Order: sequence, then structure tokens, then C-alpha cells
Amino acid sequence: MPILGIVATQNRPRVITVDYLVIAGGAGGGGGVGGGGGAGGYRTVDGFTASLSTNYTVTIGGGGGGATGNYPNATNGGSGNTSTFSTTTSSGGGGGGKAASAATSGGSGGGVGAETTSSAGAGNSGGYSPVEGYAGGGPGWDNPNYPGGGGGGSSAAGIRAASASSDGGAGGAGTSNSITGAAVTRAGGGGGGVYISGAGGAGGSGGGGAGGTVGASGTNGSNNLGGGGGGCSNNSGQVGGNGGSGVIILRYPDTRTITLGAGVTGTTPAPSGGFKVTTITAAGTGNTVSWS
Repeated sequence: MPILGIVATQNRPRVITVDYLVIAGGAGGGGGVGGGGGAGGYRTVDGFTASLSTNYTVTIGGGGGGATGNYPNATNGGSGNTSTFSTTTSSGGGGGGKAASAATSGGSGGGVGAETTSSAGAGNSGGYSPVEGYAGGGPGWDNPNYPGGGGGGSSAAGIRAASASSDGGAGGAGTSNSITGAAVTRAGGGGGGVYISGAGGAGGSGGGGAGGTVGASGTNGSNNLGGGGGGCSNNSGQVGGNGGSGVIILRYPDTRTITLGAGVTGTTPAPSGGFKVTTITAAGTGNTVSWS
């Protein structure tokens, strides 16, 4: 009997199957009647084979900073930072463009600010299925309202403002996913700012921040959703909204235990339906997780 017990232990599978979601940091909104920031790149993988007692790298990307400086010397919004699990990396969102300047490409692209015919930032298709995200909205418009375009989201492009007299363009919609057991929409783009009158563009569903209206800063994108920040209005002391930080979510059999490295912050609720789900909200470069 002891010999049979040893054989049974040796033959026990040393791998598990993990489904996961990796979202990068969203980008900041642009300045000087700026476009919305693009959402963080969004990637999912089902059926990943993980070996037990093996360390897997995790990195959570922070959101990009919102634009600063007064018109016409404002800046573009800062791009978001990458998130990584094992060999899967999602690209940070592209910064929203300032007035009279092109926006930045990224996981989802930034929206274009007012007073420019430049193109919006592109989303990163990168051969992924589905794509990481979509392009921002643009080009921007001149007077009378100077509305900027919305940043791209993970499931739809940002919206170009309808006309020079309209509100700012809305951010692109995020993507709904039920990996945690409940449907949650994540990675929406930031709305474009507007200068003279009207409303800033609405943030895209999934954590996108709204664009600033007259004399108002853009709204921050939501942390742990990878939302893009809203573009600001005229930069007379206003700033673009910051992008939201990313997140990694791991689903695996409830018979296994995850170990988070010293630099990793995460939560694991009670198992449900045969699975545990760990949501990781902070992890620097080189931090790891493993299973036993």
C-alpha cells in the first residue's frame, strides 16, 4: 500500500488550466481643448496551461497622467503603462491629443483635440484576437465650440464630435466580461473636452472619464478598469483627466492555492462553481505568482 500511494502521488497532474484577463493602464486626456485618452489594451486567454510550483511574472500598468500647461503650450495626455501575465502583454492606452496636435496610438488610441486635421491615435490590432482596442475619434474642430474627440475603447472607436458647434466626442465603449462570475465592463475611452459652450464628451462605458466643459478639468479614468482620462477644456489652470490603472484577473480550479509574491496585491473571494478567482490590482516589474 505505501508503494501504491507513492505512485499515485507521482502520477498526480502537475499542471492546471488558467483563464485570465490582462488590462493595461489607460491614458491621460489631452490639453488645450484636448481629446480623451485611450483605454488600456484588453486581452483575454482561455485554457492557459500553468505548471505548479512555477513562478509567473505579473505587472500592473499604471494610468498615464493628464495633460498640463496652458493653451497653446499644453501637452498631450500621457500614455498608459503595460500590464503583463506570463508571456501576455497588453499595451497602455494612447494619450489624448492637445489642440492642434496629433493624438498618440496605444492599446486603444487617443482622441484628437480641437483645431487640427491630424488623425486620431490608432488602436493596437497587433494580430490579436480580439484586438487590444480601437482608434480614438477625430479630427478635431475649430470654432465656435472647439470640441475634441473621444479616446478609443476596447470594443469601439472613440467618437468624433458631430460638428464644430456640438459637445465633445464620447469615449469608445469598453468590453463586458464575466470572468469573476458577474458581468463587468472595463477599458472604456475618455471623452473629449469642449471650450466655449456645451458639454464635454461622455466617458466610454467601462471606466472612461468625461471630458471637461467650460473651465473644467477632465475626469479621471477608473482605476483597475484601465479607463482613459477625459480631455480638458481650455487649460486656463485645468488639466486632462488621469488614466486609470490596469488589472489582471486569474480563474483556476478551486482545488489549488495561489501564492502572491511580496510585491503583488490581490484578492481571492470564496470559491464558486468549482473555481477560484484572483484579482490583482498592483504588481511591479518582476513580481510573480505561483500555484500549488
